[in-house]
Amino acid sequence: MTRVKRGYTARRRRTKIRLFASTFRGAHSRLTRTITQQKMRALVSSHRDRGRQKRDFRRLWITRINAVTRENKVFNSYSILIHNLYKKQLLLNRKILAQIAISNKNCLYMISNKIIK
Repeated sequence: MTRVKRGYTARRRRTKIRLFASTFRGAHSRLTRTITQQKMRALVSSHRDRGRQKRDFRRLWITRINAVTRENKVFNSYSILIHNLYKKQLLLNRKILAQIAISNKNCLYMISNKIIK
C-alpha cells in the first residue's frame, strides 16, 4: 500500500476559518476549536441582528413621525396619521415619512392637509 500524505484539505479548511476569525482577539483567532465556535456564534449573531436592525429602524421612524405630528399639532398622534394615510390610499412608507418629518416639516404639514380634505 502506498503512503498517503494527508492534511491538504484540512489545512485549507482551517486557513479559511482562520481568515474569518483573524480580527478576533486572543485564542479566538489562534486556536482552531475556539475559532470554529466563535465563527458559529458570530454567524448566529449576525443572522439574529439583521432582523433586529429592521425592527429597531422601524421603531426609530415611528418615534420620529410621532414626535413631529404631536409637536406641530398635525394630528393628535401617529396612529391617526397612519390610519388616515391608508384611508386616502397615499402610499408613503414610514422611512420616507420620517425623512420628510425631519428635513421638511412643511411638506409633512402639506401631506396632512391633503389627507384632511
